[in-house]
Amino acid sequence: MAALPSITPRRVVVTGLGVITPIGNTKEAFWSSLVAGRGGMGKITRFDSSDYASHIAAEVKDFNPEDYGDKREMRRMDLFCQFGYAAAQQAIEDAGIQFDAIDSDRVGVIIGSGIGGMYIFEDQVRVIDQKGPRRITPFFIPMMISDIIAGHISIRYNLRGPNYATTSACATSGHSVGCAMREIRYGFADMMIAGGSEAPVCQTGLGGFCSMKAVSTRNDEPERACRPFDAERDGFVMGEGAGILVLEEYEHARRRGAHIYGEIAGVGFTADAFHITAPPDDGHGAVRAMRLAVQDAGLSLTDIDYINAHGTSTPLNDAAETKAIRTLFGEHADKLLVSSTKSMHGHLLGAAGAVEAAAVLLSFDRDIVPPTINYERPDPECDLDYVPNEARNAKIYHALSNTFGFGGHNACLAIKRVE
Repeated sequence: MAALPSITPRRVVVTGLGVITPIGNTKEAFWSSLVAGRGGMGKITRFDSSDYASHIAAEVKDFNPEDYGDKREMRRMDLFCQFGYAAAQQAIEDAGIQFDAIDSDRVGVIIGSGIGGMYIFEDQVRVIDQKGPRRITPFFIPMMISDIIAGHISIRYNLRGPNYATTSACATSGHSVGCAMREIRYGFADMMIAGGSEAPVCQTGLGGFCSMKAVSTRNDEPERACRPFDAERDGFVMGEGAGILVLEEYEHARRRGAHIYGEIAGVGFTADAFHITAPPDDGHGAVRAMRLAVQDAGLSLTDIDYINAHGTSTPLNDAAETKAIRTLFGEHADKLLVSSTKSMHGHLLGAAGAVEAAAVLLSFDRDIVPPTINYERPDPECDLDYVPNEARNAKIYHALSNTFGFGGHNACLAIKRVE
């Protein structure tokens, strides 16, 4: 019988990282692009975007799903699932887990998606129009639903602990990692595979965001289109990919000699209760999420060295997040390093939180803070140290990773260095 939940909070560390991104499909390739300030934006290649207001995206390159499973198996997964499945395998291998040596009842999976299987959805609508409803594939629903990556990973590795998905738009994988931390902290699991995946670079995905006027239309300069906190920012650049972390109870990780990237020490989940897409001008939901994460980690505001910002490159978000940081941190805000790695990998929507948490953890590991690229013209409303254009050597000890989603969902992770 599995052990009862603990009433004494336990420490939770990260022992494995896996990423599929527009700037690299492995941990090392991703990190190399971040420190080089190399972006992954370009003209859309998946379909003809000439009729759309925006022609640009951050697409994953050189991804072969058959590197992670047999052809038949992978064909029964939507692209978002393939990305998540691949990143989870990377994270598990990076963590060096031998599942036959641990209790699978105590290992769970929380992998979410903000949107889910858009490609299979588009394809099957065409099937209905052209051939009728009887020709819909029986795999349509299992390929589309957002929780299916968690299901696939639990089946592949026989993981029988907590298993579900979070869906909270761009806060999805911030919530996934935070929920996974709590599963371990309070004794429901010893290890969790957590993160998010997204593949929205399709006709309906682009069309929907264009209609909202949310994405950049800097079509003549796609490599410069994502410019968080810059005065000339005009919208986010849609990205795709996946980020998966292996979270583990601290003593469990030490006993098996695992490499520890850092500790997920606190989480802050709040709602703006304001608008379905826009943040409040004063960023009050973000203020509360960051404050809760810092308190949950047992830290003081002055302990925080670095914030990996949500930093989408939209006029409203970047100004509101800057104001939230200034409101919460006061004078200490001028000592913070703040950067948006979205400037390089684009906005991965439901995968953003886990990919960006991976960037923070690698910053601990390598003593380098990634930059905000394309920062050229300061905005008076955005007046923090955004680590402009070049990575900076810095040993950081405590960081926050912010993710905010449509619907007013806010998730903040407080991450500590583990010496």
